[in-house]
Amino acid sequence: MARKPVAGRSRLSERHGRSRSPSRGRAAARRQGPSALAVTSLALIALAAGVVAWLWMTGEATEATLRSAAPGYSAKLPPPAAAPPVAAPAPAAPEAPKPAAPPTQETAAGAPEPAPAETAPPDPARVTPPPKTLAPTTPPPTTPAPKAPLAKAPPPGAQPATPAPQTARATPETSPPAAPTERKDALAPAPDPALIEQGRDGPLPIVSLDGRAAWQVYARPLDADEKRPKIALVISGLGLSAAATQAAIQRLPGGVTLSFAPFADNLDQWIRLGRAAGHEILLNLPMEPINYPVHDPGPRTLLTGLTEAENLARLEWALSRVTGYVGVNNFMGSRFTTSAEALRPVLAEIKRRGLLFLDSRSSARSVAPDIAREIALPHAVNNRFIDNEASRSAIDGRLAEAERLAKRRGYAVAMGFPYPVTIERVAVWAAELDSRGVVLAPISAMARIELTRKAERQ
Repeated sequence: MARKPVAGRSRLSERHGRSRSPSRGRAAARRQGPSALAVTSLALIALAAGVVAWLWMTGEATEATLRSAAPGYSAKLPPPAAAPPVAAPAPAAPEAPKPAAPPTQETAAGAPEPAPAETAPPDPARVTPPPKTLAPTTPPPTTPAPKAPLAKAPPPGAQPATPAPQTARATPETSPPAAPTERKDALAPAPDPALIEQGRDGPLPIVSLDGRAAWQVYARPLDADEKRPKIALVISGLGLSAAATQAAIQRLPGGVTLSFAPFADNLDQWIRLGRAAGHEILLNLPMEPINYPVHDPGPRTLLTGLTEAENLARLEWALSRVTGYVGVNNFMGSRFTTSAEALRPVLAEIKRRGLLFLDSRSSARSVAPDIAREIALPHAVNNRFIDNEASRSAIDGRLAEAERLAKRRGYAVAMGFPYPVTIERVAVWAAELDSRGVVLAPISAMARIELTRKAERQ
């Protein structure tokens, strides 16, 4: 008969079996390998190490990146390369001031047109130069100069060798170039010693003991029997721009009269070049305009508010700047030439010095012609400013007006400034003037005509 299992023993066996199962589970686990959590941790650590190694190889990591990617791991990186210095941008060059418009003056013989406020011609020397560009900070590589061989002592009795002439260093041009080949109509060199005296500021013109005057001796000759209509053309304001002055001297025919600013540089050389090219020479005389000092004619301007002695001292300074000129013309002066009290002693001194006076006609109310006739001062009066509008068509039109005026009354005077377009149009006009039956005459010829007509009226 089969035995029945004892209930108590079964329960005991079950209790003992459950007590042995944990140990068998741990052993089984050890036999099965690492758990999933361990594998994951190892994978994350390997991944972090790979990232750190890649960043280290590419050189793009920083210490902070390394510490955040792999805690507990530190590495020192080489310092980053210094960025090259960025050069500061050069400041923009200041804009050059625009040239002022030339003074508008009288336009018709005996019937001057109203003129706007006088303005001086532009001065190229006053233009503000642009700032210099910063030089690079890195100096260029230099190679050491080879050492010169030691000179051997000459043998006894031998003569020392003559040193080779040194080549002059190039310097900026500050004076006009040498005089070109003289034209056939070149004027005699000036000054004539008999026509100068020494003043406080330099040589001053005088009438010689035999009665010769500068306005006659330094004049450009003109045939006295010439009966054709005559035009005197004066280019004023020269000497302030070397390029413009050189162009006027070389490109214009000798019959064109040139007038120079008394405060210009290299005045002696400019006048020497002008006379060698056949040009008759005048000197600008700065006089007070109505809008003074808004528009300033220049240093030592003759002013209505000064005394007679002060104005004569300023006149003497201007006249002593150079020699070889036939007379003066007023530069601006729309106020000064309308004051008989201020103008009379100045014109009297100009006559005493043997000079002529050209009234630029800066004002329709100028009293200069009346005073000049009264004291028998050789003079002329401007009839046209040809470049109030500095364009080809306008200049050609004004030259044509002066030409018609000369044909109608026998002579005319026109004035302009040394603008490139003025020099160009005058050169073209003058080349064809003779074929139209008109003579280009110096300003001294106009003064002789005025004196002749005055004598005929008396």
